[in-house]
Amino acid sequence: MSSTHQNLAGFIWSVADLLRGDYKQSEYGKVILPLTVLRRLDCVMAPTRQDVWDRDARLTMTNKDQMLRIAAKLPFYNTSKQDFSTIASSAPDVTRNLVDYINGFSPNAREIIDKYEFYTQIDKLASAKLIYPVVQKFRDVDLSPDKVDNHQMGYVFEELIRRFSEISNETAGEHFTPREVIKLMVNLLIGPDSAHLTEPGQVINILDPACGTGGMLSAAEDVVTSLNPNATVHLFGQELNAESYAICRSDMMLKGQEASNIHLGNSFSDDGHQDQRFDYMLANPPFGVEWKKVKEKVDEEAELGFAGRFGAGLPRINDGSLLFLQHMISKMERPENGGARIAIVFNGSPLFTGAAESGESNIRRWILENDLLEGIVGLPDQLFYNTGISTYFWILSNRKDSNLKSKVILLDARDQWQKMPKSLGDKRKRIGDDHIAHITRIYGNALSIAADASHPDHARVKIFATNDFGYRRITVERPLKLRFEITEDTLAALAHNKTLAKYDYRDALIGAFKSLTGTVWLTKTAAKDALLSAAVEIGTVWPSAAPFSKAIWSCISVSDPEGELQIVKGQPEPDADLRDFENVPLDEDINDYFKREVLPHVPDAWIDETKTKIGYEIPFTRHFYVYKPPRPLVEIDTEIRTLESQIQALLSEVTS
Repeated sequence: MSSTHQNLAGFIWSVADLLRGDYKQSEYGKVILPLTVLRRLDCVMAPTRQDVWDRDARLTMTNKDQMLRIAAKLPFYNTSKQDFSTIASSAPDVTRNLVDYINGFSPNAREIIDKYEFYTQIDKLASAKLIYPVVQKFRDVDLSPDKVDNHQMGYVFEELIRRFSEISNETAGEHFTPREVIKLMVNLLIGPDSAHLTEPGQVINILDPACGTGGMLSAAEDVVTSLNPNATVHLFGQELNAESYAICRSDMMLKGQEASNIHLGNSFSDDGHQDQRFDYMLANPPFGVEWKKVKEKVDEEAELGFAGRFGAGLPRINDGSLLFLQHMISKMERPENGGARIAIVFNGSPLFTGAAESGESNIRRWILENDLLEGIVGLPDQLFYNTGISTYFWILSNRKDSNLKSKVILLDARDQWQKMPKSLGDKRKRIGDDHIAHITRIYGNALSIAADASHPDHARVKIFATNDFGYRRITVERPLKLRFEITEDTLAALAHNKTLAKYDYRDALIGAFKSLTGTVWLTKTAAKDALLSAAVEIGTVWPSAAPFSKAIWSCISVSDPEGELQIVKGQPEPDADLRDFENVPLDEDINDYFKREVLPHVPDAWIDETKTKIGYEIPFTRHFYVYKPPRPLVEIDTEIRTLESQIQALLSEVTS
């Protein structure tokens, strides 16, 4: 952003001096942003304002919208006889004039102002006797297109959004992604296509389904137009938060983009771009946000399989991250039409959450088996305003270069940061321009860097085959071995067993068993003979119903490695308490793995092949883990003694 634009944004920002005291800092944007939009629209409409008034006066039809747009030569218009020069012509009338002016806008422009809830601010400004000086301030700002073109106006508006987001730490993370994070993300998304984008006649469609205030869309447009000033870029977005939606739509309108391409609503339940496809998509969806409110709609679409957006599976109800990704994948331009690329910000959860054949695992499996994942970049922690957790870029493409077919790039950029001069909420680190250039360069040359062990960035990059992240989860069983005994604990267990509570002769049976207290049997047959004899002796009966009999045996049997092997239908019965699980890489033979890793430790184990499941996870941190040996004990001991001496010296100063 040039110094001229910064000065202009600074001048508009000076309105905050008027608001100070009556407004919190975090509330300044509620006044300044909508008034900036109104003033810009006022300047843009000036050349055709009289034509609109004349056409409006002549038309007798009810629906004049299309005809008035034609008269305005713009996608919006205003039929009010007010403008910024008349709104503030007198202090007593300014509120009435401003409301009349806003009500005169075309429906598409008025909707944006409504989402700002600006009428509430008008009342508040009027009550504080601020509305007249504030409107005068904006009257004196010349935002006409011949002074500030659409592109420059976009920069001014983005600068205001950035400032308001950074001082409003409690909501910044929900609606605003740090600019340097966006820049890196767009570099990784669009950079590999730089040669293609310079070709003439490029028409590029870009979507952000969680667009917030529109920063990512604007940055993507800037990169494309910097590569090809003649490219036609269409921006599309969807946002759930009404205020962020209003800001984004305003930004699009001020830049000359089609503001109606920005939709308000939940992307999962109310897809604003149904049946549309895009060349590039990028998003920073909220981390770990549940989708319970739209579960019914999502479930309905999931039942359609791949005829809908969520055919690969559904993640846990408390994290919709992978729903966003499936939503975006469903909108990728088909490969035969040029294909598409996606960049999305995730926390660590989508990498590994969910066991084999869970919703998350199945989604990862579908993405990897269809060779859609191009790379994952690990980012520093403390980059965002409302969370200090580590984050990752996922880069996807359905038109991967031939040398990346069936491969995935993992790039560790977690140490690429510089300390913020001043913390902004949880944001204590930023990625500098040099870091951005460095990471972009590494990603673009990942294959050659990974193959060159002497390269200084070799340790940062690893290349994997897509099936390297898959595994078979095998169930390892061991035989059940039991001894049988009657003890005080056994009798108590029989007395408190919920199933036996329904057996009419339970107390009599327990009474019969008391005579056997302290007896141990090494075989089930011997135990049953003794127990039956005890029951017959006092005239009671052993239960014939299987649930009661099973409950008795569960109370008197004890797991014992030296006990009797239990056989069911000619096969050893598995011991549920000794059951274990192993994850075997897809490219490894299960039996070879079992013989090498399991049998040497438990020779009597076997695999229950009916329970084998396939899972996928991406253990990013494990692949870049570097073992650091603990410090020598002598060094630690010396440090402790030094600290003890320092403490003693301090204590002596206090007591002397």
